[in-house]
Amino acid sequence: MDPNSDDHEIGDNSMYRNDAGLIVPFVTRAGHEPDSGLTGQSEGATRISGVSIQHTPATRIWFGKVHNLAGYRSTPHHHGEAETGGYVLSGRARIYFGEKFEDYLDMSEGDWVFVPPYMPHVECNLDRNKPLTWMTTRTPENIVVNLPQVRDDELRDWTDRP
Repeated sequence: MDPNSDDHEIGDNSMYRNDAGLIVPFVTRAGHEPDSGLTGQSEGATRISGVSIQHTPATRIWFGKVHNLAGYRSTPHHHGEAETGGYVLSGRARIYFGEKFEDYLDMSEGDWVFVPPYMPHVECNLDRNKPLTWMTTRTPENIVVNLPQVRDDELRDWTDRP
């Protein structure tokens, strides 16, 4: 196919037709996101779905906002077969990982992270006074597998953070 040609081959996206038979973008309006009970959750991390299998025509992606209150952290969890991409929209984050969660990485606003499938981790808000907000995407969808809780004092440098 000639890339300069006006004839562009397009795949079949007919499965995305709406009730009127049109294929159009789907918008989830601010404040009208579905109940958070429709997406996987972990104690200490609230996930709000913007694009998902549950409320849009999407079939292979989940995209949403994850919120950790000031000083809070999630329970240990992984995302099954899902690849996860994250972006720190506001706040300071820490992700614990590794055997017994002995390793961690810290991130700030504007940082991006990739979390491989099946990787147990704990998402933390380092700031004791301000919330942490992530923008997160997963393929194929928002899979959340919660694992047994760990105590705060089992997470290196967590209880004595500034």
